[in-house]
Amino acid sequence: MIVVLAGGVGAARFLQGVTQVVPQEEIVVIANTGDDSQFYGLHVSPDIDIVMYTLAGLVDEKQGWGVRNDTYHTMQRLSALGHENWFQLGDQDLATHIHRTQLLHQGETLSAITEGLRQRMGIGPRILPMSDDSVETHIQTPAGLIHFEEYFVKHRFNVEVQGVEFVGAKTARPAPGVIDAIKQAEAILIAPSNPIVSIGTILAIPGIHDALHEASGMVVAVSPLVGGAPIKGPADRLMRALHMEATAVGVTRCYRDFLDVMVIDQQDAHLAEQVEDLGIPCVVTDTIMRDQQAKTALARTVLEAAGLRY
Repeated sequence: MIVVLAGGVGAARFLQGVTQVVPQEEIVVIANTGDDSQFYGLHVSPDIDIVMYTLAGLVDEKQGWGVRNDTYHTMQRLSALGHENWFQLGDQDLATHIHRTQLLHQGETLSAITEGLRQRMGIGPRILPMSDDSVETHIQTPAGLIHFEEYFVKHRFNVEVQGVEFVGAKTARPAPGVIDAIKQAEAILIAPSNPIVSIGTILAIPGIHDALHEASGMVVAVSPLVGGAPIKGPADRLMRALHMEATAVGVTRCYRDFLDVMVIDQQDAHLAEQVEDLGIPCVVTDTIMRDQQAKTALARTVLEAAGLRY
């Protein structure tokens, strides 16, 4: 079994490569749910949905999220009725959130609902939320705490960051199957996701960090930063705001406690020695997933770094 810790778009694209190398039934995805929030009375799980839509072949590849060729009639009507429309949800996407919300109100867990959606979409890999408990990533700004999605989407990460809080994480429990998957995995792969608000949120759930530290399978991470900047998102800004080095070396420090190998982009080859000075072996390769061939090649390289060949 191969476990992948996953955030949003970068993780989903990485998984498109992993699924071409590893039999899909042998893959378990542990997904960040710190981005989850309520919009228009509906429970939205952005990272879970990005992973599901991508693996089901439904995703809007240009955006990296949402359903391909979706329409936005409901959003247009909500806007006309005076609702804020900064968080856009397509009509087909809304069906997923209505379904999830209804089942949550009926007492089902997020894990059970995600498994049902996975089966209905014909997705091979198992997808586990990091927790069934409510955990929300909030950004501390001069005006107070705001939800990460508000920081990311509404403000387009153009506000001063004073800190990051994982609200509810201290009392949350890993979702059923999460710890067992880590313990039983031949390898744990950390996708090229934001180390603060995607992977960092997963690590904030009590028990997960310790399970990774004690894992028998090798833990291999892919840096989401290339040349000091992310392909997508605010990872570099958040790292600098938290007084961290916004490079592949800084990402390595985030995972140093349990990491066995760090994979960095060839543009950052000059940082390999600094990574290895931290006691972490470093693999340099092309990490930019510009097409399916590149995604598959990256997945194969990461798996080989974990000592596995397929």
